[in-house]
Amino acid sequence: MTTSTPEQARLVRVLARGDVLALAFGAMIGWGWIVLTGTAIQSAGSLGAILAFIVGGFAIVLVGLTYAELASAMPKVGGEHVYSYRALGHGASFLCTWAIILGYLSVVAFEAVALPTVVEYIAPDYAVGHLWTIAGWEVKATWVAVGVGGSLAMMAINYFGVTTAALLQKVVTGLILVVGVMFITGALFEGSTANMTPLFAPGEAGVAAGIMAVLVMVPFLFVGFDVIPQAAEEIDLPYKAIGKVLMLSVLLAVAWYSLIILGTSLMLDSAALDNASLTVPEAMGVLFDAAWASNLMVLAGIAGIITSWNAFYIGGSRAIYALAQAGMLPQTFAKLHPRYKTPTNAIFLMGFLSCIAPFFGRPALVWIVDAGGLGIVIAYLFVAVSFLVLRVREPDMPRPFRVSFGMPCGVAAVLMSLAMAFLYLPGSPAALTGAEWIIFAGWSLLGLILYVYSLRTYGRAYSDRHMLNDL
Repeated sequence: MTTSTPEQARLVRVLARGDVLALAFGAMIGWGWIVLTGTAIQSAGSLGAILAFIVGGFAIVLVGLTYAELASAMPKVGGEHVYSYRALGHGASFLCTWAIILGYLSVVAFEAVALPTVVEYIAPDYAVGHLWTIAGWEVKATWVAVGVGGSLAMMAINYFGVTTAALLQKVVTGLILVVGVMFITGALFEGSTANMTPLFAPGEAGVAAGIMAVLVMVPFLFVGFDVIPQAAEEIDLPYKAIGKVLMLSVLLAVAWYSLIILGTSLMLDSAALDNASLTVPEAMGVLFDAAWASNLMVLAGIAGIITSWNAFYIGGSRAIYALAQAGMLPQTFAKLHPRYKTPTNAIFLMGFLSCIAPFFGRPALVWIVDAGGLGIVIAYLFVAVSFLVLRVREPDMPRPFRVSFGMPCGVAAVLMSLAMAFLYLPGSPAALTGAEWIIFAGWSLLGLILYVYSLRTYGRAYSDRHMLNDL
């Protein structure tokens, strides 16, 4: 049994250094900094929010180092799938990759809900045609149409090749950076430190609870650097450079989120934060005392939606493709387009699920973020454990990008991943709600059904042959 016809058999290496950096950085900054910056400041205080992002960013840096070493050592499509298979075996590989696919789909679905939300800022009365009410929020036909239309557009861009998607990513990420630099530099000169009070929010549950409420957002907001190993077979760089670009993208994202929080807290006091629907555009408007400035920041936010949406279509479709190639998902998802060399059916699946999200309305935005975040940290834990296992089992494996103090770094990455996972569990101030556990449990059940079906259809030996050929 083969996974594809000869002319469809491999992806094409076309992504240069700038493409890869824009892919990962654009994926991480997305739209979340527009929507969630105010929430972070209100939850933890201005310095508390920055501290939460620095601590969470440090954890992501440690995990990113394990990814960087493994991506340079095994530059194969699927990333986590390959590393966990080599270190931990068949079942662990599926669990790890299925978890990260939930994270990718959560971002793709999030953007399908975020796009019609941001359009409301520009055209407040455009949402008409009541469909139904979910969690007290009215779902409108035109609102859904914007989200579905955006999903179909992103699906089409990715269908026609990774080169087209990479060009879009570079152009749009450049726009975000220009607007962000305008805002941050202006806020540093024109803002007031008096607006930053309280530095740490004294909430009912205490300062630590507020910081933890922000920390739980971090895995979702920083997911994106792992798109690089997912698309490793399409990257035209020396293997060592793959690890370096991955780490640079993580550090840039930590700096971006911290500076955006700082700029916003310098421009808006507590009362202004309470009254703002989108805090960063409001802060930009105050900075330049003009409506055009707010709208420009909204456009940067829309650009962030596009970069994140685009990157996770790439990452998610490649993860699904890798599992199908290995016989862990139905073979229909292992099909590559003969001309564009894209995993078409995997892209169609991503598009279908993205199109569904707007029908659940804005409450789905929070549910999807938190459920997907748990999937992300589970995958991070598997990768960190795989890093340690391979350091012990295969110390002589070629590692073009080799992490200094590898074992301490790997242990720290495991501990940080566990700590992030505990934030989602019952008893934590940021524990998942019932709706979020239903999403996570439903995804797990679907994965179990597909895994058992594929295992019975193709057999364990099929996966082993495929992975041994790759490794």
